[in-house]
Amino acid sequence: MHIVLAALAILGGVGIWWYRMKMMNEAANDAADVIGRVRGNIRRKRIRRQNEMSPLTAVDDPVVAAATLISAMLSDDVPLTPEREAALRKEIEPIVQDGKLDEAITYAKWASGQIDDAAVVIDKLGPFLRDRLNEEERHDLLAMIRRSSAAAGPGLPTLEPRMRRLRQKLGLETN
Repeated sequence: MHIVLAALAILGGVGIWWYRMKMMNEAANDAADVIGRVRGNIRRKRIRRQNEMSPLTAVDDPVVAAATLISAMLSDDVPLTPEREAALRKEIEPIVQDGKLDEAITYAKWASGQIDDAAVVIDKLGPFLRDRLNEEERHDLLAMIRRSSAAAGPGLPTLEPRMRRLRQKLGLETN
């Protein structure tokens, strides 16, 4: 009889340890799943951010970059009015190559429409323009933005902070 009880005790101990190991395995799998989901979310966020920036990373012409920047600043939290679009066209026309005006304006409107925040456009295109424009051209760009924003349309409450940020990105102001 005592051999049967010892065998049952051993089987019971093995059963308890088997159950504990099974629970630890499930806990480890749950932890691995959580870590995998977090890593996946981080990757998806990074890819989403890259896709969000793709209209800006494709810009390789300073004229298109300037048009995109101006368009983004004119349509930051307000719709781009026809008057401001005409002012943008008037500002870009003297610096664009023949026949490329419509293409530059169309791309600028599309790219700035893809990105909700003008600060992102400034952060991405500011250094690009700083490297390709001389100091006089950078000041001209700021003047173009001022003249375009003066066209009829709703007020631009974020214009001044965006202008300051742009001056910093263009290397005209240090802080």
